[in-house]
Amino acid sequence: MSKERVVVTVEDHIATVVFNRPEKRNALDGEQFSAIAAAGAQVATDHSIRAVILTGEGASFCAGLDFSGFAAMMGDGDGGGTGNPGRLTDSGLTHLGQQVCWVWQEVQVPVIAALHGHALGGGLQIALGADIRVAHPDTKLSVREIHWGIIPDMTGTYFLPRLVGDDVARELTFTGRVFDAREGAQLGLVTRLNDEPLTAARDIASSIAERNPDALRAAKRLLGGALNRSPAEQFAMERTEVHGLIGTPNQTEAIRANLEDRPAVFADPA
Repeated sequence: MSKERVVVTVEDHIATVVFNRPEKRNALDGEQFSAIAAAGAQVATDHSIRAVILTGEGASFCAGLDFSGFAAMMGDGDGGGTGNPGRLTDSGLTHLGQQVCWVWQEVQVPVIAALHGHALGGGLQIALGADIRVAHPDTKLSVREIHWGIIPDMTGTYFLPRLVGDDVARELTFTGRVFDAREGAQLGLVTRLNDEPLTAARDIASSIAERNPDALRAAKRLLGGALNRSPAEQFAMERTEVHGLIGTPNQTEAIRANLEDRPAVFADPA
């Protein structure tokens, strides 16, 4: 029996999604793409989950596309899986490589990527699909595709300019240079540096999991599309979302718990 390529565990309302191909630094081939997409779909349908952590087993988060994928490009292959059709959605996904990054935006709760070792090419694009990125300072990052004569095609061109600005996104994409997470933090690509990124990610996830799960979902909806809405549209959505929360059981429980100085006990969303 082949081992699980991606392992999902859920504990205390936190899902930990582990890329489990350490012998290849969790590089992406067709099987790995499919396993990550399936893990995202699994997490998205579990309403008990209030936060998600993405991490990689072994020495790296994800070193990008498997070299066998590049060999396939020289023949009649499709690059090891990125060209395979995925689950098309209203977001306009066109292939499985985009799906394994965008699915973390479709997950309704906050997603934290814990980065170590390498997050290169497709690995970096998966991390960009998370809401928060915590990285070991020495983590090697790169928009690596130009090194192989291709371009980022896994939603990275959508997320990268929003995080680092248009000119920096262009420089990183045009050069494919490798830089460490310290520079990534300065550029705005890395949210937080920590020598123990997985531990830090768990601390953040635990703090999130203590909050009203309905409010977490509303906040992610609001922030997720904010840059694509006009101010008037965003302000109207704020009002709609907050009116949908006020007076609900989980919101009133948040108030009671704070007034009574005790941990809140929230019901999972339907």
